[in-house]
Amino acid sequence: MTTTLRALMGATALCATAGLAAAQDNVTLTVATVNNGDMIRMQGLTSEFTAANPGITVEWVTLEENILRERVTTDIATQGGQYDVLTIGTYEVPIWAKQGWLVPLEFDEDYAVDDLIPAVREALSVDGKLYAAPFYAESAMVMYRTDLAEAAGVTIPEEPTWTDIMAAAKAMTDKSKEQYGICLRGKPGWGENMGFITAMANSYGARWFDTDWKPQFDSAEWKETTTDYLAMMNEYGPPGASSNGFNENLSLFQQGKCGMWIDATVAASFVTDPKTSTVADNVGFAKFPTKEGLDNRGNWLWAWSLAIPASSDAQDAAKTFIAWATSKGYTELVASKEGWRAAPPGTRTSLYENADYQKEAPFAAMTISAINAATPQKASVQDIPYTGGQFVAIPEFQGIGTAVGQQFSAALAGQMSAEDALATAQANTTREMTRAGYIK
Repeated sequence: MTTTLRALMGATALCATAGLAAAQDNVTLTVATVNNGDMIRMQGLTSEFTAANPGITVEWVTLEENILRERVTTDIATQGGQYDVLTIGTYEVPIWAKQGWLVPLEFDEDYAVDDLIPAVREALSVDGKLYAAPFYAESAMVMYRTDLAEAAGVTIPEEPTWTDIMAAAKAMTDKSKEQYGICLRGKPGWGENMGFITAMANSYGARWFDTDWKPQFDSAEWKETTTDYLAMMNEYGPPGASSNGFNENLSLFQQGKCGMWIDATVAASFVTDPKTSTVADNVGFAKFPTKEGLDNRGNWLWAWSLAIPASSDAQDAAKTFIAWATSKGYTELVASKEGWRAAPPGTRTSLYENADYQKEAPFAAMTISAINAATPQKASVQDIPYTGGQFVAIPEFQGIGTAVGQQFSAALAGQMSAEDALATAQANTTREMTRAGYIK
């Protein structure tokens, strides 16, 4: 068993390409995906794909984010063959591709692979080969209630500091009205609360590991990050925040209960959708905050992407589906049904050059600016031996990150102090990194 396999197992306890499926008529594809809004929208458009590809039936397995990661990791590591298309992120793609667990993707000219945003394409490629096609991509930013900010007499600058954010959160909080100044992720998981907290730590000048792979949770930067995170959430956040992830905070914001929400840029189309958001007409955007004196805005870069496991026995049909779901044509299909604002963001340069999208999506410029500014190759202002913005791109991080996330979530729930959470994170991570051979 390889080190990568041990780490992964331990971490878990329209269509121009329709002809590709001709040799696999009457194929059933099982697609594993996350229960985020853009993916749910894709499922609702399945009939458009099957009408163009009558020999292919699509079955969906839609899961909460942490559960999806657990199940697809188990399946890929054991070569189980349960799924034909996987929804995975920029963390998994290079690790799994190097293990030979993913099928490289090649598309015809109509797919316009060169239209993929360079940073996103690079993150999903190994040795120049694309191993996953981006369905949507994101960085992170501040989404805030312009009406509440005005009523509270605060201004949120386009490039805020954490001091600006904490002052605004205090001013906009009125718990008697179930109005909370700030909503942030608290649900434990390497891609849930630790996605946000790692980006916040980057912006405070922290790092996960020094150049000898020794954990740094005993540093002043991590202590300050943790202290401010817990203070904001305890004083100005909603109750039960230790159970809130992306979807829970999205719902709170749409219901008008959050003055600010700092999270993935992909949320912008949902908080400004008048069909689902009660505050759609009163949303402003700002860059991810940084600490005074530092030039680091988190370096969050993520793409939810579609990939084919090598264990699939329906690879041609799977490529056909992926080509459809990540094509320019799919973007145009969504726009024709729900408007350009709803188009999957962050993947294609042409979308951000589209005048109709620019007009309908007030968050477009902020989103592409954040994606282009992210430098996951150098996430911290300090020297580091790893890449990854809101994660650390090593196989062991899936297990380590979730374990650390549980400590932070417990501290948020009042079950332990910040000092104890950091001390436990330091001890446990040191043990795991030593066991894995990083620390000599």
